[in-house]
Amino acid sequence: MVPAHLSKLIKSLPDSPGVYKYFDAEDVIIYVGKAKNLKKRVTSYFTKQQHENRKTAILVSKIQYFEYTVVDTEMDALLLENSLIKEFQPRYNISLKDDKTYPYIRITAERFPRVFPTRNPIRDGSDYYGPYANVKIMHTVLDLVKKLYPTRNCNFGMTPASVAAGKHKICMEYQLGNCLGPCEAHQTESSYNESIAQIKYLLKGNLGEVKRHLKDLMMSAAAELAFEKAHEFKEKLDSLERYQSKSTIVSTVLGDLEVYSISSTEKVAFVNFLRVSHGLIIVSRNVEIRKKLDELDSDLLASAVAEMRNQYGDNCKEIVLSHELDLELDGVAITVPKMGDKRRLLELSMKNTLLYKQEKLSQYEKLNPEIRVDRLMELMKKDLRLSEMPRHIECFDNSNFQGTYPVSACVVFKNGKAAKSEYRHFNVQTVEGPDDFATMKEVITRRYSRMIDEQKPLPQLIVVDGGKGQLSAAVEALKAMGIYTKLAIIGIAKRLEEIYFPGDSLPLYIDKKSETLKVIQQMRDEAHRFGITHHRSRRDKGTLRTELTEIPGIGEETARLLLKHFKSVKKVKEASVEVLTTVVSVAKSRVIHRFYQGEESLEDDQMIL
Repeated sequence: MVPAHLSKLIKSLPDSPGVYKYFDAEDVIIYVGKAKNLKKRVTSYFTKQQHENRKTAILVSKIQYFEYTVVDTEMDALLLENSLIKEFQPRYNISLKDDKTYPYIRITAERFPRVFPTRNPIRDGSDYYGPYANVKIMHTVLDLVKKLYPTRNCNFGMTPASVAAGKHKICMEYQLGNCLGPCEAHQTESSYNESIAQIKYLLKGNLGEVKRHLKDLMMSAAAELAFEKAHEFKEKLDSLERYQSKSTIVSTVLGDLEVYSISSTEKVAFVNFLRVSHGLIIVSRNVEIRKKLDELDSDLLASAVAEMRNQYGDNCKEIVLSHELDLELDGVAITVPKMGDKRRLLELSMKNTLLYKQEKLSQYEKLNPEIRVDRLMELMKKDLRLSEMPRHIECFDNSNFQGTYPVSACVVFKNGKAAKSEYRHFNVQTVEGPDDFATMKEVITRRYSRMIDEQKPLPQLIVVDGGKGQLSAAVEALKAMGIYTKLAIIGIAKRLEEIYFPGDSLPLYIDKKSETLKVIQQMRDEAHRFGITHHRSRRDKGTLRTELTEIPGIGEETARLLLKHFKSVKKVKEASVEVLTTVVSVAKSRVIHRFYQGEESLEDDQMIL
């Protein structure tokens, strides 16, 4: 329902591309957006019955009025939106976290232009190339430029009159070969400008043109028998080849294009941008975008396209994207390739995006471990189709030996980590024989009946070690207690690590590398370890009671001493009276020996006496 005070404004909106600004009660801009169709976009905020994102609902509730600006094209809208966001920093807009000032290579607009790096581009007619996100790469390019085409680095006025009058003197740079001495007319202005033209080709990525020029000079020098000069050009060609070999050659048939890819989480998105010129990647940059509402990846990618084209120039006529965009740019082809060189280039960009994402998330999690916990919980919620994050999980496993000494173990994980103080094991009371299903039903009933009686919070998720049978038995127990709908339950089968859900005959197969599966496997293994340890302890105690303690006059303490020394009942059986007396009394030794050896042992007893 459109608020009454906004209804007239919305009706007056045009069906044109443009930018809209939302204001709150204090006349503060809280959101800036762009639209291909202003009326449809703005109306959509107020006609939805319920917004998927809570922040969007809050934004809409705070809108008191809005203003809009009509532009000619959607690209103009993107650029205007970008500049307005940077100027006003609205609360509910995304923020490009890129506060660094990246350096450019500047070629000055003066007689005998200079070539040097700068972080402060000014509009004085100079040519700027960049920005360079990697300063090391920029200096590599500058070193190559200096080696191929020496230029001056002094700030002399270098007018024709001052040069002719000899007002300037050559410096150490000339002696070192880093400058050819135009200040004393050792290099002509035409020769110097030719070098500048070749430098511009190089900085644009057109290495083929530079190579052809150097090769022509080399051949010309060789034809004039100036072999030393020809050798100099040959060395420059070799330097250029070495530089090109270190660069990423995409394809010899690709022209100039831009590549964008995006990968996002709930709160942040990561974009990689590649600029390709003459088959060579000349710019690679990663950008982090903070989400404020429930922005789609396509919207964020469109913002990144506008930002990058604004910074690096919009002269490329082809854009390659990882996502389909409802974006039209005059004279620009936009594609999402499925195969070929462009697809391989896109995959390279996507790889860079994922690596950048992994690196950033790792940094965030180190600084704030709660971020990792929240991310893991959100991932488990998504993978296991849960209605809430499983911060409290309990896992059950049964152990027995041919139906004897049946036990069950319950391990507890909170926020993805073991809470060992809350582990519990159960001695099965009502089940006889190897009945895994009945055991599971009994243990589930005992565990959660007690938690209900003690008014303790139930877990968000129960994991049962077993397939459909064990899961069904656990579900029956939960239904009998009336808590089946209050928590989630799954089963995990060991063979192929299938995840079973109640009422679903088909299992879920989670990616083997998924953190969700790793947590479930850890819980299952921990439950097995905890359960089998308790089972073995019960079995050992049972062995004590059923064999050694059945001997008249032999109690549990004596049996414990014998087992501690001999390690097994078998060795106790085989021991002579003489050996037994090293552990227990002579009388008890005779009793034990007679119990296992019968009347034949009497002769041995008399010999000892």
